[in-house]
Amino acid sequence: MTEVYLFATCLAEEFYPAAISSTEKILAELRLVVRPLRKAFCCGQAPFNEGLREEALKLARRFLDASTPGTPIVIPSGSCASMIRVFYADLLAENPSLLEKAAALRPWVFELSQFLVNVLKVRYVGARYPHTVAYHPSCHLTRELGVMDEPRLLLSAVRELKLVDFRSPHECCGFGGMFSVKYPHISLAIAQDKIERVRESGAEVLVSNDCGCLMQLGGVMHRQGLNIQTRHLAEVLAAR
Repeated sequence: MTEVYLFATCLAEEFYPAAISSTEKILAELRLVVRPLRKAFCCGQAPFNEGLREEALKLARRFLDASTPGTPIVIPSGSCASMIRVFYADLLAENPSLLEKAAALRPWVFELSQFLVNVLKVRYVGARYPHTVAYHPSCHLTRELGVMDEPRLLLSAVRELKLVDFRSPHECCGFGGMFSVKYPHISLAIAQDKIERVRESGAEVLVSNDCGCLMQLGGVMHRQGLNIQTRHLAEVLAAR
């Protein structure tokens, strides 16, 4: 394997460009030719979750038209990878030609940590990050993709990084896309509970694989003046 495609995702492009550049750096340093997946900027998850199936279908069609089976597509997002690998089956159920395309592409779509650990068989990527870190496993990454240990294995191999645990890490951060907009009080309560547990752990940095989780938890901690930073997993793995 010498070439991979990088699907940046719309949320990362708009709010977390460092997650994209860091992912590209990691893959390039592993001697892979990294090509951006052009002509596709969104997997369609946001409208799909809101029941806007026509809008989601347009975005899914655009993604599938831009993609070709045979070359891995690496995505720095558990939620976007799960949309393509899992939820396209529902979205495209009444469109046989697109459903066939999605089925052919599915084995070639990977979340970043999944690709590094399970495909490349890599744990140490040369990173050094002298901080105390807590890891938040996002819901889609664990529940839909079954990616449980891979991010922690990568973090455990980072030089000078101290990985700390906190209570009930697999509980949701409260983001849920539009859920946080429609039900802000519930969303905030869920986030506050998780943040309190992270604070108890003594972590300086909270790491996750999904930009939505980072936005949710980082936003609340910033407003409350807590001295805990948020970083995408790729940013930590790219640190030198």
